[in-house]
Amino acid sequence: MKRIFGLACFLLLITNVYSVKEYRLFPKDQLITTGVYYYPEHWNQNQWERDLKKMSEMGFEYTHFAEFAWAQLEPAPGKYDFGWLDKAVELAGKYNLKVIMCTSTATPPVWLVRQHPDVLMKDENGVSVDHGSRQHASFSNNFYREYSQKMIAELAKHYAGNPHIMGWQLDNEPKVYYDYGTDAQQRFRDWLKNKYKSIDALNSTWGTAFWSEWYSDFSQINIPRHSQWGMNLNQRLDHSRFVASETSSFLDEQAKTIRAIVPPNQWITTNYAPGYKDGTIGASKELDFITYTRYMVHGDNDGIGEKGYRLGDFATLGMANDFIRPLSGAYGVMELQPGQVNWGDYNPQPAPGAVKMWLWHQFAGGSQLVCTYRYRAPLYGYEQYHYGIVSYDGVTPTPGGLDFQDFIKDINVLRNNIDTKRTVPEEYTNRRTAILFNNDNIWGMEQNKQTKQWNSMEHITKYYRPLKQFGAPVDFIRDDFNFKQYPVLIAPAYQQIDTALIQKMTDYVINGGNLVLSCRTGHKDREAHLWEARYAEPIYDLIGSEIDFYDMLVPGNLNYISMGMKHYEWTSWAEILSPKLNTEVWAIFKDDFYEGKPAVTFRRLGKGTVTYVGVDTRDGDLEAQVLRKLYNTVSIPITDYPKGVVVEYRDGFGVAVNYGEAAYDLSLPWHAKVFVGNKRLESGGVTVWKVDAENKN
Repeated sequence: MKRIFGLACFLLLITNVYSVKEYRLFPKDQLITTGVYYYPEHWNQNQWERDLKKMSEMGFEYTHFAEFAWAQLEPAPGKYDFGWLDKAVELAGKYNLKVIMCTSTATPPVWLVRQHPDVLMKDENGVSVDHGSRQHASFSNNFYREYSQKMIAELAKHYAGNPHIMGWQLDNEPKVYYDYGTDAQQRFRDWLKNKYKSIDALNSTWGTAFWSEWYSDFSQINIPRHSQWGMNLNQRLDHSRFVASETSSFLDEQAKTIRAIVPPNQWITTNYAPGYKDGTIGASKELDFITYTRYMVHGDNDGIGEKGYRLGDFATLGMANDFIRPLSGAYGVMELQPGQVNWGDYNPQPAPGAVKMWLWHQFAGGSQLVCTYRYRAPLYGYEQYHYGIVSYDGVTPTPGGLDFQDFIKDINVLRNNIDTKRTVPEEYTNRRTAILFNNDNIWGMEQNKQTKQWNSMEHITKYYRPLKQFGAPVDFIRDDFNFKQYPVLIAPAYQQIDTALIQKMTDYVINGGNLVLSCRTGHKDREAHLWEARYAEPIYDLIGSEIDFYDMLVPGNLNYISMGMKHYEWTSWAEILSPKLNTEVWAIFKDDFYEGKPAVTFRRLGKGTVTYVGVDTRDGDLEAQVLRKLYNTVSIPITDYPKGVVVEYRDGFGVAVNYGEAAYDLSLPWHAKVFVGNKRLESGGVTVWKVDAENKN
């Protein structure tokens, strides 16, 4: 089975990732290209050449212009000024720096919002935001959509033939925005009419017979007030879908405008800030590839150990890699934290070398592009105290700037040592695992939690974290992806499902796959209706168990699950199982009136297996133990890295990073050629080595 799911499937995946388009965008022998944001409009023109020259000397290969410069590009309606930007672009080219050109739709000029105040977003109470921030214009305002395209078209026409432009970034950190303006209201009604075709179909899906919510015409429907208690759950679910589609279509319209003007060698992307659950990432169809932003240390994550807050959480960056790569093939990191930031609740200094570790972690995940915000630390504006690559004097490199410089030097060494055979350890590919992800499930559960202790994304990470500890390569995938290339498939809390997906999962298992389902899976159909059947009955045949009922505890009241000789705490959600014949019990409840009843079951089906984890534990240790037992049971070898140690492989190189508090000795062959670090991986450290073609280390 390992041979079937192993190296051949990995080679298939590599073929998919490195398609003709990705080769065109990012030549494989370059491994990764590194850049930094620059805002020429923020600095005296007599400093531009000094800055761009220094940027090039530090090894950066491209820069990033005009992200927030609409007011400078179009100082009055229809009056464009590209002269200053032309000068900056030519100076970049003089020092062999390519340029990412940005659309400035995150920051409309004041004359536009004063002449057309309806472009500003309104909250549930009808109060508009105002000029002076960013992302204050509504993606649902028709005038804003139309006028934005004019500015974007002029920018594209001006720079279409410029040899220094490598690509385009649309907007900035686009996500969903809840606007209650007039246009948003009408566009929501139009979206519903397009989806349901008839008001009767909407009434049926929304269940408007409940609480006398019946509609006779689409014009009667308003945007739901998400803060209002008891609002129709399907109305809220559809509104979540709608706002995600508004963001995606706004980006697609920009991309189409640019693509009709610029040559094919100028690619188009945007920089998402995951935010996985808002439904925008991967939804835009006109992008050439996806990039993301990641800030690892800003006071909201303790990391591992007493000083872990200075290194951040490995899952923050790792999940972004593993979520976006399967959606995009080629992908990049448009903003990677360069040092201390200013906008968190607490803003500690990152540990020495942390920036370098993050750079190698995103490289390990497979990214072809990395960039950082920003070259010079700002002297004014909202982001004062935010570090750059150089300090406030404009010339002294910061610690993060030196980390970027070292990373670039090391990448140049790797470029001269690429293994064209692209060898990857077979035991690594044999444990390739997919996590099934669907925004509808997240929206549905978060809008109808049943207990305040439930957290959908935290539940998913309880499966993700141990996989990385096992040394497993992970992809987050949609349920329309091909399951066959993954030896293990995990669907955590996959609440909304249909019979076609159940059959697809069943076929996957019968043909040799190992499926893991967790609590809250299969409760509802795709439109978030409970089945007209016993509780979650459509999945009973698949999991080899019935689900008698579910329970949740009040905060502070702990119950326990027993697996082997260990006990595990839970409070948020548990499902009490009744296994069928030939279904094994792996864990049981230790408390309450269902003491001794099964909590985790396992069965064999055809050539594969199904594991059902009917509980959400407090710290995820049970989930990790279940996965460990599964991999051992089906003879998939795993490693046992300490928490926070992540090891990945790409382009013939192994990369290890350590977010933990203790050093770790890597098991590498004595003759392994190490390019960065050494076999002893210190806390906050990095080791990069060349994979041995014979020993497959």
